[in-house]
Amino acid sequence: MLLHSPFDNHILAAQPEEESARLLPNLERVSLTLGEVLCEPDLRISHAYFPATSIISLLCVMEDGCSVGAAVVGNEGVIGVSLFMGGETTPCQAVVQSAGDAYRLKGQYLKEEFCRSGPMQRVLLRYTQALFTQMAQTAVCNRRHSLEQQLCRWLLLSLDRLPSRELIVTHEHIANMLGVRREGVTEAAGNLQRAGLIEYHRGHMTILDRPGLESRVCECYAVVKRECDRLLPATMVL
Repeated sequence: MLLHSPFDNHILAAQPEEESARLLPNLERVSLTLGEVLCEPDLRISHAYFPATSIISLLCVMEDGCSVGAAVVGNEGVIGVSLFMGGETTPCQAVVQSAGDAYRLKGQYLKEEFCRSGPMQRVLLRYTQALFTQMAQTAVCNRRHSLEQQLCRWLLLSLDRLPSRELIVTHEHIANMLGVRREGVTEAAGNLQRAGLIEYHRGHMTILDRPGLESRVCECYAVVKRECDRLLPATMVL
């Protein structure tokens, strides 16, 4: 089994030595399971989560129980933006999309670090801008582009946040993320599989041809990736 560290998360890895020394003793490694709910709409958030090998979906849930994904968060980011933005709650539900490890931090510690106005504050603000871009572009994509294009966007965003080419995910979960019927996802995924771009079997989806997915995706993926790369480069100067 691969061992992971807090520095697999880009935000934590970007912190200088002094800031890391304060944070590391307060970080708790947690194993997240597929479908686990980390926070519910309008309930006070107690912890922030820094994904290392997991992916979290932010879902907007309607009164009738239907949902649609607003964003995906992986090793580039953090769950708990409202903690340091001052809201304490969020209208979104955070659900584990891909099982794996994350590092949990009490909300109070995150707020204290943010209020120091140091490197953590700067990187969290830049991450928040990248997250807002993803949410806005997702809304446009859901309205303007085909289900197959939306699925390609979702797959590529997920692939960017995983250490492997395999996702453990059901068609039902993808349907919840995209806000569509499961039958539509089955048809779109079938088209991609017949084209040799993915392989899907009993909840395991493997990306076989990334360039092929990129050739079919709409411009929304490039907009989100370009902004994330601009704001959160691999080697971040704080």
